[in-house]
Formats: sequence, C-alpha cells, structure tokens
Amino acid sequence: MSTDLLLVVLAAFGAGLVDAMVGGGGLIQLPALLTAYPSTPPAVPLGTNKFASIFGTGSAVLRFARRMRIPWKMLLPLLPVVFLGALGGAGVATLVPPTVFRPLVPIMLAVVLVYMLWHKDLGTTHAPLAVTRKQTLAAAVLLGAVGFYDGFFGPGTGSFFMVLLIRLYGFDFLHSAASARVLNLATNAGALVWFGSQLELLWLVAILMAVANVSGAVVGTGLALKYGSGFVRRIFVAVVLVLIARTAWQAYFTA
Repeated sequence: MSTDLLLVVLAAFGAGLVDAMVGGGGLIQLPALLTAYPSTPPAVPLGTNKFASIFGTGSAVLRFARRMRIPWKMLLPLLPVVFLGALGGAGVATLVPPTVFRPLVPIMLAVVLVYMLWHKDLGTTHAPLAVTRKQTLAAAVLLGAVGFYDGFFGPGTGSFFMVLLIRLYGFDFLHSAASARVLNLATNAGALVWFGSQLELLWLVAILMAVANVSGAVVGTGLALKYGSGFVRRIFVAVVLVLIARTAWQAYFTA
C-alpha cells in the first residue's frame, strides 16, 4: 500500500469515528483525498469521499437502531427532501468550485457553537416536541438547505443537522446524533448518485476507505451509546472548535 493510500485509509477511519458521534468527518477525510490526489478534478475526491462515507454512516445508523429508538415517523418525510437537496448540490459542484463556500463555513460553525454554548441546557434532555405540519415544513426547508450544502461541499453537515434537530424537535444530543446519521445517509446517497453517474471516481481507493470508515463508525457509535448525551455534547463542542479553526485556516490563510 502506497503512503498516499495509507494516509486516506487512516483518515477514513478517523472520519468514521468522529462522524458517527457528531459529524465533521468530512473535514478529516476530504482534505486527505485532496492532498493525496491533487491532480484529479475537485469533484472526483468529493464523489470518492461520499462513497466511503455512505458505508460508515449506514453502519452507524444500524448500530444506533439496534440500541435505541430512532424516530422514523418524523424522519421519513424529510429523507426525500435532503436526498434531492444533496443531489442538486452535487450537480452544482461539478459546475462551480466548492471552494466558494469556504469563507462562509467557519462563520456558520461559529454561530452554531455560540448558540449551543449560550443555551447550556439545550440537548441535555430528550423531550421530543409534537410534530406539526408547520414544524415539518420549516424542518424541510432548513434541512433541505443543509442537504444541498452537503452535496456541494459538505464539512460540518452532521453538526448542522444535529443542532437543527435539537432546536426543532427537542432531541438530546444522543438522539440527534442518531437521527442526523439517518439524514446524512440520504444526503450521501443523493450526492453519490450524481457523482457516480457523471464522473469516474477513484473506486479502489473508495472501497478501501469505505472499509476503514465502517470500522471507525463502529467505534464511534459504541462510544456514543456507552457514554450518553453528555459525552456526545462535549465531543460536539470539541469537534466544532476544530472545524472552525480548520475551515478558517483554509478559507483565510491558505492560497
């Protein structure tokens, strides 16, 4: 195995571990791909990343579903929305460089972090709200926009999904983590449909990364289920801080 391939496989394991708990794995996995294969068009690493991620995300969903109750009735109407959002975002990504989003990402993540820290009790208890038509419509618009972002660029998608689920539905961090993985599975699928049909992805690399991503997701979901919502909240804050630092550096201090 070449050094570059080893790098992306190890990155995929770390991405799967973090992604299963709080999202943010794309900022580990995608830069590794872009660094290892700099001569490929940017959309090819994006598609390769989605192929690997969909297996890790699917594994996380299965493990969460075995150990806790996932609110399928609430999530199912939203899956086509985020799927189509990601499909559209992936289509735009083949026309517009995804880097145009870079300056906005650290700002959006900083808003999420400040909001979570300001509302210290948010996400600490699981008290699901009654689902209304108005609430579902608002969720469809906001989550669909995040789905578009995931197809177009992606880093931080899981974190955005989690904070919206906590705010809109009254979930705690553990249940929002599980539900966000379900939504993320749909967005990964939507983006992969486009990238896989339009581009020649790095299939061998993608398969090896998928195996590593699943392994990481198994570890990540195990930790989340073992230590509960408080632990997931702490990891969420830590990961978002790292995401802010990393995306700000990429956006403002690198060529």
